[in-house]
Amino acid sequence: MLSRLLRTIQLGFKSLFLHKLRSGLAVLGILIGVTAVIWLVALGEGVSFQAQQQIKDLGATNIIVKSVKPASGSSKGGAAFVVEYGLTRDDYARITTIPTVRRAVPMREIRKEVRYRDRASEIHLIGCTPDYLEINHVNMERGRFLTDRDLDRRDNVCVIGDDTAKQLFPYENPIGQSIKVETDFYVVIGQTQNRSPSAAIGGSLAGRDYNLDVYIPITTLRARIGDQVITSRSGSREGELVQLNQVTVTVGDITEVEEAADIIGILLEKYHKNADYSITVPKELLRQAEMLRMMFNVLLILIAGISLVVGGIGIMNIMLATVTERTREIGVRRAMGARRMDIITQFLAETVVMSGTGGVVGVACGFLCWPVTRGLRSGVQYWMPDVWKSLPSTIHNLEPIVAPWSIIAAFGISVGVGVLFGLYPARRAAMMDPIEALRHE
Repeated sequence: MLSRLLRTIQLGFKSLFLHKLRSGLAVLGILIGVTAVIWLVALGEGVSFQAQQQIKDLGATNIIVKSVKPASGSSKGGAAFVVEYGLTRDDYARITTIPTVRRAVPMREIRKEVRYRDRASEIHLIGCTPDYLEINHVNMERGRFLTDRDLDRRDNVCVIGDDTAKQLFPYENPIGQSIKVETDFYVVIGQTQNRSPSAAIGGSLAGRDYNLDVYIPITTLRARIGDQVITSRSGSREGELVQLNQVTVTVGDITEVEEAADIIGILLEKYHKNADYSITVPKELLRQAEMLRMMFNVLLILIAGISLVVGGIGIMNIMLATVTERTREIGVRRAMGARRMDIITQFLAETVVMSGTGGVVGVACGFLCWPVTRGLRSGVQYWMPDVWKSLPSTIHNLEPIVAPWSIIAAFGISVGVGVLFGLYPARRAAMMDPIEALRHE
């Protein structure tokens, strides 16, 4: 039985090499389809992996509560241009009383210009606590981060991001130097490591570049700058009064996330009538990202599957022509005792050999996704630097991930296409009248 199967496959390859160009074009259609399936799924998996990693960095047991500027805010102190909104320190105190909350990290953010001698840089001035480092997965390059003692003493100390350090201190160690924010000076005690900017995730979380941050104790920010910030734009003055921009809450277990988020929502709703806050649960974002990944993969497979169907039609066309060309051969085989099933098996073997060969070569080409993607990325970065800078960080850091299931699925579909589109020509050959086939010229 095995020797007969090997003989049938051998005959299939022999028939392929009788018409090299024609068979090669049919194999090419399957090859392109299989490669397309693997490449598209790999690129989709790469993009999805980045999105899921960014969500995981937020922490599956975290709840992010943010201040949101309402369409119309309330004025403060009779000044119509000052808008008061967002989270307050009282809100933070209430959140910490929730039994399931293990940790709550407040944060205040203001856009400022920082100066060192004749150099200046636009930065995000972040007032925070020591827990900010761990909860946001920020690592230190040199020096140290803020401590509880810095908060208690309201020290004028700061930790600067990697890009800020490069702009202000391109040739020297920033530790121990003093930088100026408005009229105040802050001593640099640490520098964070370079971290890839996070892309925006849906409409829930905005993108963020941690390399442009400058961190100071939140108590120092309140004492030196205060809650109210006035900015001048196009000849007009505009102000905001915000106590806290964000509170990141951590619960003990992932099963407590939704309950804690509901309690926080009830607490804030009682004291915020203008809906000037938002609550984001990374666990829900992770679930949505996984669902979108599955839908995206199905769509990509459907699109790439069209190439396989086109390749299958090409195989059917070639096999129908082959049946016509080999009518006399079919008649001779039938006259010598070959059964109809033998004829069907022979022609099906030839189509499976063609589609299987295209599938194997397509799988091999599928693994070229890594070098091709990196080569294209390097080429754009070298030859078109302006275009490269305009591309989102997702493209800059994209690494294709070849999913094992996509290889199995693509190869299986290619063989299935060969059987499906080879069945009709094979049956047509088997149903020929042996006498009529022998008379064929």
